Amino acid sequence: MNAITQRTAEGISYLARDGGAGTPIVLLHGIGSNAQSFVPLIEALKGRPALAWNAPGYDASQPLPVDWPDASDYAAALSRLLTHLGVPRCILLGHSLGTLIAARFAVNSPKQVAMLFLVSASLGHGTKKGDPLPPAVARRIEDLDRLGAEKFAAARSPLLLGDPATQPDVLRAVASAMAAVRRPGYDQAARMLATARMLDDADKIEVPTAVFIGSKDTITPPAGAHRLFEALRPSAREAFEEFAGAGHAICQEQPAAVARAITAIAGDKATTHA
Repeated sequence: MNAITQRTAEGISYLARDGGAGTPIVLLHGIGSNAQSFVPLIEALKGRPALAWNAPGYDASQPLPVDWPDASDYAAALSRLLTHLGVPRCILLGHSLGTLIAARFAVNSPKQVAMLFLVSASLGHGTKKGDPLPPAVARRIEDLDRLGAEKFAAARSPLLLGDPATQPDVLRAVASAMAAVRRPGYDQAARMLATARMLDDADKIEVPTAVFIGSKDTITPPAGAHRLFEALRPSAREAFEEFAGAGHAICQEQPAAVARAITAIAGDKATTHA
């Protein structure tokens, strides 16, 4: 099996595994994470080519040139990367904040998306640009300023797991990624989260879409995932799956189960949908 390697193109750092069969899967992480969070899932997706980006402003990726970006700015950055790499079509998976980018990319570039997976989806807050940040979003930045990245990660990371006490290795991985967040990337992502409206985009998605959620997710609870699935056009509703015992960091908590579900649901659609 080909190794997962770190690479950079178009100002974006990313992890990639080449070779294998099937449509490549492109993975977009959440606000307090990075590409490393997808290593267990990439390994579980045996043989499938995969790419996990570090979003603009994360790891070695350059921040976006606008102070208050929206999902389209991130989707455009993803489009530039995929065009540069010669990836005309992919299976696209977003996790948490990454679902907002994935959904917008699918709306803007439907022919490039064979199948869309929205995992632990954020619905956004619908704030207008320039308005005060919603309290939940403002608190993230305030806590990061007050505690520093490592203490911020130590305090917040247990909330992302369904049962952190039984998965110490996963907890350490989640905390490590969160402690690596940097400015201004985190602030830009927080502002995008503040203004995003996932349900508006959901009604415009035309590609087959699956929604995954952990039964113990307290960050983006199952009720929101059900709202999202119902907001999709009937023709786009491919599958809804709830993973028992998983929290918000579902791709790290249950990578084998998520990989099996992706493989089973994508099936022939990864090569036949147009």
